[in-house]
Amino acid sequence: TIVALPLYASHQSLLFTTFIAVHRAYETSKLYRDLKLRGAVVENKQLRLLPLEQVYDKVNGVWNLSSDQGNLGTFFITNVRLVWHANLNESFNVSVPYLQMRSVKVRDSKFGMALVLETSSQSGGYVLGFRIDPMEKLQETVKEIQSLHRVYSSSPVLGVEFERDEHPQVLEDLKVESVQDDVDIVDEADHSDAFAAYFADGNKEKDRPPVFSEELGLAIEKLKDGFTLSNLWEVVDK
Repeated sequence: TIVALPLYASHQSLLFTTFIAVHRAYETSKLYRDLKLRGAVVENKQLRLLPLEQVYDKVNGVWNLSSDQGNLGTFFITNVRLVWHANLNESFNVSVPYLQMRSVKVRDSKFGMALVLETSSQSGGYVLGFRIDPMEKLQETVKEIQSLHRVYSSSPVLGVEFERDEHPQVLEDLKVESVQDDVDIVDEADHSDAFAAYFADGNKEKDRPPVFSEELGLAIEKLKDGFTLSNLWEVVDK
């Protein structure tokens, strides 16, 4: 059952404020959800941390295998995402939230064994390859990312802080009692009869003979049977 409640000024203000707050939270938390290429995520070789984000590891000597010659860069592994940037050009980077990771594993490539990261179809279905030497360091990095991915999946960090209302208002408290309007109800029957009397002869072909009205003290056209002067005066009063 849907109950329609009237929106008064205070309710409208609260609704507007809530909408603006939700929209702002959505817009400012995109990096927690969306894969970002060549974004402003690194400054002076340091990761620009998001609220609630913590860096767990920094891995140097990571080759991005997106080109034939490869690009040497650095990994930042956090509780929210994996970020890589090129050492010679920090604007050449990629930020992959755990929310968009499909799998992280070690696979063979034309550059040798590499860390292969597959992203979800919602983020474009990218397959990103990175090489880390020696092999032991590569395996340790993969295990660390997989572990943090599992932790994130069980308790995601979406960048939105909120407080749950343990005692929300019940519906009965939100209802507003209807107020009876202070008006007089007019008897429509008399009004209709007066109009009927006034327009009773709307289709007559000729005037009726004049008669003397003692009430008015002058001659008037004879009224149609069943109507009085009082009925006609009520039309004026209405």
